Amino acid sequence: MTTESVWMPPSSLALLIEELAVLASQPSPDAATKERIRELRKTLSQAEASIKPDDGLVEPGMRITAMLSGDTRATVFLLGERELVSLDPEVEVEVYSPSSPIGQAILGSYVGDTVAYTTPTNARIEIEILAAVPYTGGR
Repeated sequence: MTTESVWMPPSSLALLIEELAVLASQPSPDAATKERIRELRKTLSQAEASIKPDDGLVEPGMRITAMLSGDTRATVFLLGERELVSLDPEVEVEVYSPSSPIGQAILGSYVGDTVAYTTPTNARIEIEILAAVPYTGGR
């Protein structure tokens, strides 16, 4: 069985490792703590905290600049799991999940591609990928 990796900023990985160490050092953890330890171990076993290559591929860990149909300004966001990325207080950019409709539509595309997705309200939105660069922190 292959497990998919889950990208997160290195600072988020460090916080999860620290939390696990604190919880695992408790002499008699309660059921909720034991469950949290299991969750943390699973997340950490799938963790990927590397800086992605600057190859124009849209994947988790990339800062995306895109133009959505009907917009006059480009949208900038980080593609990643919101709950993991939000652990890093330095992240100052919007975060879109790879499993969201827009995330699924753009995942695997490249700079210059135009892809489309259907919103939950059945609107068809086209997205042109203007840039996809490795996220290295901040904005």
